Amino acid sequence: MPRGVSPSGPSNRRRPMPGADELFRATAKEPREEVAPAPAEAAQSGAPVASSGRVKHDEKITVYVTADELLALEQARLTVRAAVGRNVDRGRLVRAALAAALDDLERNGPDSDLVQRVRAASSGS
Repeated sequence: MPRGVSPSGPSNRRRPMPGADELFRATAKEPREEVAPAPAEAAQSGAPVASSGRVKHDEKITVYVTADELLALEQARLTVRAAVGRNVDRGRLVRAALAAALDDLERNGPDSDLVQRVRAASSGS
């Protein structure tokens, strides 16, 4: 007779579940990110850099986009991939675009591209 099955039916005993320490333990293998940022770039930002060149990000945001915006992002990712000769993930692309937009805002204030786009989007709705 199969293990755990008695003549009167399946056993009600459950297998022991792992504890929180086992579920949330540090692993040797880090989650995969397609492109490692340049260590010099990470050093400027003050973010911790792994020996692989990856930067640890402490915060997360969720952004909802339209299907057309997602398609444009994927096309941009492929264009950048072709230009740099290696994979570029969407997160890295978005972080670079965000850095460029914030730099433009700091330099140009109300004349920045970011302010102009927000103004145009606000007046259109």
